[in-house]
Amino acid sequence: MVFTNVGVPRSKYPQRGSEHYSKTLVKNGASIGANATIVCGNTIGAHAFIAAGAVVTKDVPDYAVIKGVPGKQDGWISEHGSLLSFDNRNEAICKISGWKYKMESSSVIKKYN
Repeated sequence: MVFTNVGVPRSKYPQRGSEHYSKTLVKNGASIGANATIVCGNTIGAHAFIAAGAVVTKDVPDYAVIKGVPGKQDGWISEHGSLLSFDNRNEAICKISGWKYKMESSSVIKKYN
């Protein structure tokens, strides 16, 4: 994968010094596929999955699946890598671990295992 570090790169006028660099945060358990590009200044949420070749241009929520150019959310994934399908109670069960997840205010949280 590739991480950028300058928001507005200019080859004729190199930018030196930490004031020109933007930080990118990758939270615990996030997976980033081959040839994905993460534009600086964004946060990749815990246990999120970035597909190979995706270009991340904004913050990624915990447990989100991001695909495409530019990257768009295409679902949710468990900590074990199982795609999550939520029922009418906004709950999902990981098919690998049996852990339960809950959708609350457009965010996913692990309910219990």
